[in-house]
Amino acid sequence: MLSAALVQCFPDVNLSGMTRILPYALAAAAALAAPAARAEVHALLIGVGDYAVLDADLKGPEDDVRLMAETLAARGVAARDMTVLTTGPAGLPQGAASGAPTRDGILAAMDATAAAAKPGDTVVFYFSGHGAQAPDLSGDEGGGYDEIFLPADAARWKGEIGMVENALLDDELAQWAQGMLARGVRLVGLIDACHSATGFRSVEGEGVARVLDETDLGIPEDVAGDAEGPDQALGLSGDYVFLYSSQSDERSYEYPLGDTGEWHGEFTLRLAQVLAAAPQATWRQVLGAAADAMVQGPARQVPEGEGPMLDAGVFGEAAGMQRFRIEDGKLAAGLLQGVEAGTELALYAEGAGGDPLGAAMVAGATARDATLTAPPAEGALWAEVTASPPPEPLVLAAAVRADPDDGQDYAGWQAALPAPGVKPDLVPILVDGTVALAGGDGVLDPDGPGSTPRVQREPGETEADALARALETAAHGLRLRETLAGAAGRALTAAPVIEMAIERRPAAVEGGECAAPGPAGSWTGPAAAPCDQLWLTLTNRSGKLQDVSVLYMAADFTVQPIWPQQNMVNRLAPGESVRIGLQIEASAVAGTEELWILGVPVDKDSGQRVDLTRLATPEMTRAYAGASDAMALWLEDRLTTEDGAAMRGFSLKPAALTMIRQIVRLNPGVGVTPFEIERTLQ
Repeated sequence: MLSAALVQCFPDVNLSGMTRILPYALAAAAALAAPAARAEVHALLIGVGDYAVLDADLKGPEDDVRLMAETLAARGVAARDMTVLTTGPAGLPQGAASGAPTRDGILAAMDATAAAAKPGDTVVFYFSGHGAQAPDLSGDEGGGYDEIFLPADAARWKGEIGMVENALLDDELAQWAQGMLARGVRLVGLIDACHSATGFRSVEGEGVARVLDETDLGIPEDVAGDAEGPDQALGLSGDYVFLYSSQSDERSYEYPLGDTGEWHGEFTLRLAQVLAAAPQATWRQVLGAAADAMVQGPARQVPEGEGPMLDAGVFGEAAGMQRFRIEDGKLAAGLLQGVEAGTELALYAEGAGGDPLGAAMVAGATARDATLTAPPAEGALWAEVTASPPPEPLVLAAAVRADPDDGQDYAGWQAALPAPGVKPDLVPILVDGTVALAGGDGVLDPDGPGSTPRVQREPGETEADALARALETAAHGLRLRETLAGAAGRALTAAPVIEMAIERRPAAVEGGECAAPGPAGSWTGPAAAPCDQLWLTLTNRSGKLQDVSVLYMAADFTVQPIWPQQNMVNRLAPGESVRIGLQIEASAVAGTEELWILGVPVDKDSGQRVDLTRLATPEMTRAYAGASDAMALWLEDRLTTEDGAAMRGFSLKPAALTMIRQIVRLNPGVGVTPFEIERTLQ
């Protein structure tokens, strides 16, 4: 990643030597200062899909760079200030320079971009394509690995030069970046690529990983570097922010966009959608919103970011992206903007302000436009999304065997599996004599052995019984997450409704039990270990009464109620805080899990308290009567008009709900249970 980011999946790839760099206080202060007069934005966008030598073609990068160019143009970046190096240049903004993404072409474009940038200007460096690691023979990585980009003419390892032929090294990017930063040029690095040395197994999922390993590149074993070697490279200094598409031990994926024929990196697609919808957001807010959307999708990847400009505002203004034009009865937005069949719209006469003229629903969508179920109201020229369609039923891919020669009989499991469908949510993998339910990317055990949940038969159950129970749990958890995220507001620039701070108190595992915890320290996640205590301090910053609930989604898709405990008050007055403790169990498997913090403003008319722990997996809800129908009951209440008439959607505005999602990556992975509750007034 550039030191803070330029090389994606290159999460830990970093122009400064590929490790995370601590922010510089001076640079952070400068990042928030007003930009110089007539500052410009220069963009160098690189998409490598067609590899001339390596058998490693990708489908998404050509679509990615076009989408990113469109997104930057909508935010005010002039086409004349864009250079796009891609193996598929069709459809780029008129006036943008284009060329081939070869090593020489990339280096020349880097030099030209740096020469054109003046102090106070911003340079955007974007890369979509393959990333990899190669042994560091120069010594600057402490005997470890260099992170590399693979241009279109990249080849395999070449012993005479001691490197992957025509690769672009992180060291070269770092030197280029520091040269500009030293002159007062700001740098934004956006990387959608990957490197991995963790041996993940991708088992025929729908997604394609953007990574090549040492075998693919022909790197001899006798020159492999020490992955644990210390990073001795000097960090960058200046005003920069780098966003990576995933963590250092995760892969980055690309997926088909519906039936449009387009493919996009999951990170690029979500990033572009957020940049279009949030004109006043900071880079940290953009990263958080993109991460939220990615967690809902099929990819098992958590984006990362760093740099002194994380809390600086994104450059430029979106051009009418909150509302979309209606042209010839069609909506000028589609799947790329998050619009799909069933999306509900409010119709307006103008691009901003004014009262709605009526409502409409999307009948079908392509990549960039959508048809409506009925002609729009007279005078309606703009539309605003008010609600997403209801979640679709859970869909499985065709089952695959992780090891065809393991000697296990899977006939019973295969007979119990439902017919496969398109756009799968989960990939059933036959392994260890049972079925593992992997994410849509088909990666088995990405967080360590056993981290993909297995379907276990309980006494007296058949394979069909066990699978039906597991799929019901998975459907509840996944669809509940989608429903809550869809009901939550999309405002990224307002003051936070619920402010969250987390402390961690580590404890050792002794004899299978948790020892006394150590002193508390700040924790931003996502890594956690057995017996860790996590203490959440939640503060109501909204100025209105809020009913706050906390749920936990485990790796096996169960949704556990955390707070409030039964019959406890969960209403926070403005400025009031609650302190909630969780303790990670001493034993279990690794996995990526989530904390959900939910806030609902109090209805001044009814005054009824809202406790959303009732939406947890039914068997987890502490004897709540009717728990199995809790989600339906709550949603039905939210979808009712003042006169009691039921509605299919959220009327003309999204439901008043705040949702904060905190990723918890357990190592080796454990469940989380309520530990202790304290309530204090601020």
